[in-house]
Amino acid sequence: MTQALPGTVEHWAAATPDAIAIIDGDHRLTFAAWNDAADRVAAGLAARGVVRGDIVVLRTQIRHEWAILSAALGKLGCSLLAINWRLTPAETQYVLGNSGATVFVCDDADPGAIVAAFEGLPIKLAVSIDTPADGFVPYAALAARDGAPRFADGTPPLIIYTSGTTGLPKGVVMHAREVAKTDRKAAEYLQAVAASRPLVSGDITLLTLPMHHGAGPSALWGTLRLGNRIILMRRFDPAGALALIARHKVTAWTGVPTMYKRMAALPAEELARHDVSSLRQLGVGAAPVPPALKDWIDNYFGADRLSEGYGATEVGMITHLAPGMHTIKPGSSGLPHIHVDIRIRDENGTDLPTNAVGEIWVRTPATIHSYLNGKTLGPDTLDGDGFFRVGDVGRLDEDGYLFITDRAKDMIISGGVNIYPAEIEAALLKHAAVQDAAVIGIPDDEFGEQVKAFIELKPGATAMPDDIIAHAKDHLASYKRPKSVDIVAELPRNTMGKLLKRELREPYWKGRERKV
Repeated sequence: MTQALPGTVEHWAAATPDAIAIIDGDHRLTFAAWNDAADRVAAGLAARGVVRGDIVVLRTQIRHEWAILSAALGKLGCSLLAINWRLTPAETQYVLGNSGATVFVCDDADPGAIVAAFEGLPIKLAVSIDTPADGFVPYAALAARDGAPRFADGTPPLIIYTSGTTGLPKGVVMHAREVAKTDRKAAEYLQAVAASRPLVSGDITLLTLPMHHGAGPSALWGTLRLGNRIILMRRFDPAGALALIARHKVTAWTGVPTMYKRMAALPAEELARHDVSSLRQLGVGAAPVPPALKDWIDNYFGADRLSEGYGATEVGMITHLAPGMHTIKPGSSGLPHIHVDIRIRDENGTDLPTNAVGEIWVRTPATIHSYLNGKTLGPDTLDGDGFFRVGDVGRLDEDGYLFITDRAKDMIISGGVNIYPAEIEAALLKHAAVQDAAVIGIPDDEFGEQVKAFIELKPGATAMPDDIIAHAKDHLASYKRPKSVDIVAELPRNTMGKLLKRELREPYWKGRERKV
């Protein structure tokens, strides 16, 4: 490319060079400075052997250097593999080896601890953003080189590894935008997804979603396309997020349910301190959202601001629940986007009728046909008509709205009866002291499995396991009630707020042949 494409950092560096593009703590970056830094980093990478087609790993917090590096990779024609900064060296080594990545960039406090992950792999360059370490080139050295202007043909191809809740993580190349260049349906689908949470010129976005998930990069790049400003928050803090919204007059923010729950648990005087009236658009997704939490969001931030999205890494966004619809269709994840087809099927793959509960199979213009460096997906995952088995259980109502009942693998079978943990968790969340709940099945010699609950209490609240069990009697049939309850300081979650139930299950099923 020899000229700037609309919506790129090069375009805005020419059109509005002095406009503030990114605020990261005390650091402010104009579009011109962003583009200049990206040119310099691209030159620094190229001088150290990085070439078009290389897969470059970014393992960082939410920070402005991620934005600079992603722009530099777009200029170089590299792919961007975003990985979780919490991965252990062994987990990191698996992703590096499986992906074929050759360049590694991190902001670890101790980069030396991750060096073991490179053993036996063709890593030709490792970069540390913050802390000097043997074998790592300092990020500042990359950015020190003068760089001739370079032009990207868009954002770099993004590779995300699925969370690996079952089996080993698998890489997904997020290819929908590339497909949309030649496929009308894909283009219309992406337009519909964007329109479901419409940003306008002049919007100010707060970013608290991690950069190793599709949502973080999507928020950053969506803001860039409009030439808008984005506020970065490296580590989420509920009061701090409200302060940023008030200080910067943020108009758009998307969080995961855990973030909203932590806000809702703040003292009333803290909530009252912050002016959040600038927000006109709120988003939530990535995990089930209790109706009571949606009501709190409406009461605190204002009604008709919250929209909900449901998607999967392998297929992109699936449904959208418009603001206000959660009171009309409580518990629903919304309607399918254009060119998205949903089927509810039984264990034999047979389509089920309206309102019948079964496994969710989805076909979208963004559906993958294989994982990175993997074989074409088989019929147990992707059928001949292009429907992907997303691993969730749910139903479609008579109006076409999707209701997600649970994860297929989370379903408990006790005495031959299917029990859905999400239903039990929703009931437990009605207890005044409960901030979050996780329900799993543990071994039972008579019934196969029995229901066990783990409870995280609200700050300052007190409750005993017997209190929770007594509460369940008022809300759940006897076979659904937890037989035992553990009160825990904090439930295990990934950085998108999803409960890591496998960590709760593991001690109970260890050494057993069957896991259900």
